[in-house]
Amino acid sequence: MAKSRPPRSEIPPTAGLPPRWRDLSPFAGNAPHHGDLARCAADFLGVEEVQVECSGTASLVVALTAMHRLSGRRAVIVPAYTCPLVALAVAHCGLELRLCDLAPGSIDFDAAQLARLCDRDTLAAVPTHLAGRVADVGTALAIAREAGAFVIEDAAQALGARRGGRPVGLDGDAGFFSLAVGKGLTTFEGGLLVARDAPLRRELARTSREIVPYRFGWELERSLQLLGYHALYRPSLLGLAYGAPLRRALRRGDPVAAVGDDFSADIPLHTLGRWRQSVGARAFARLPSFLQTCTAQAMRRKTRLARIAGVTLIDDPADAAGSWPFLLLRLRDEATRDAALRVLWGAGLGVSRLFIRALPDYGYLQPFVGEHQVPNARAFAATTLTISSSPWLDDEAFEAICTVLQTVATAA
Repeated sequence: MAKSRPPRSEIPPTAGLPPRWRDLSPFAGNAPHHGDLARCAADFLGVEEVQVECSGTASLVVALTAMHRLSGRRAVIVPAYTCPLVALAVAHCGLELRLCDLAPGSIDFDAAQLARLCDRDTLAAVPTHLAGRVADVGTALAIAREAGAFVIEDAAQALGARRGGRPVGLDGDAGFFSLAVGKGLTTFEGGLLVARDAPLRRELARTSREIVPYRFGWELERSLQLLGYHALYRPSLLGLAYGAPLRRALRRGDPVAAVGDDFSADIPLHTLGRWRQSVGARAFARLPSFLQTCTAQAMRRKTRLARIAGVTLIDDPADAAGSWPFLLLRLRDEATRDAALRVLWGAGLGVSRLFIRALPDYGYLQPFVGEHQVPNARAFAATTLTISSSPWLDDEAFEAICTVLQTVATAA
């Protein structure tokens, strides 16, 4: 429930790289490979090539379309708790969606259920590096390989995350990242698509050329939105663009609208324009140091959170170092989580939720998803909340959040 009076400043729910006006100039040459977003991304990831698309969802559509052309298979296995756009992308491609429950209290697939779901018609499994945390891709790979299926890493929220010193997104056959608002640097929507093998990279590029058109209207709209983002992405003005709509949605009891989970089945497919690519390319020069700042802050704050009984931080495996767009917390039960949100959600402190429901529980997804028994995914949706990793959330405000969490956890 929102505060009766809007806060004077607004912390974003995720740690987006603060924009700089000079990034918008077509003449500012302040980055290597000036204006070449694909080359900057490839250097950042340490790969030969990166394919630029208009969104992470579009990247997934291109990957699924290319793989279907190669194998003819139709079934795509995704986690039962993930972004609804993943389900819509599968439907957009005319493929069969199969939901796999999560392992208890985890972002990973339930391995036993994944093995049962994989068969001779399985096109791909899509392990997801949710919230910047590093998922268990190795198990998904082993199971998918037994069935002859591809693996696509959903690293939309995990640009900069690594496992064993290697960027995520590179262990599967393909991987994609999002450049949407709040996911590190942004071109106001945008996506990066990578593939391990050269033949698949060629097929991805060919597929994109065939199914992704240039659309002036979409590019104009996104360009104007990017300008608005540069103008408003600051604590003093985010209340206009983010805080006010959030609090309106909370007042009318619409959590799906509050987090922006109300997606359309009409997925935009269009090329990413040169100007927006140049903005993203220049921002890449600042991304490594920003990610380091967010990681250092997260390391300090997870120590504080560990002292709160009944609150569990979703963390990485020992050999992994995820990115930290926000802290993903699991509370003891739904009632405790909701008690915390009644105080904190809408208070301007960067506390929010990730995806509101498991995929079968979104009404608008019913035509594509159907009914499924996914108890672990539902429990995850019901007991989690997020805290922004934005450097604008100072220690005093973070301590205020921890005090609320401590109070509700003690009362439970």
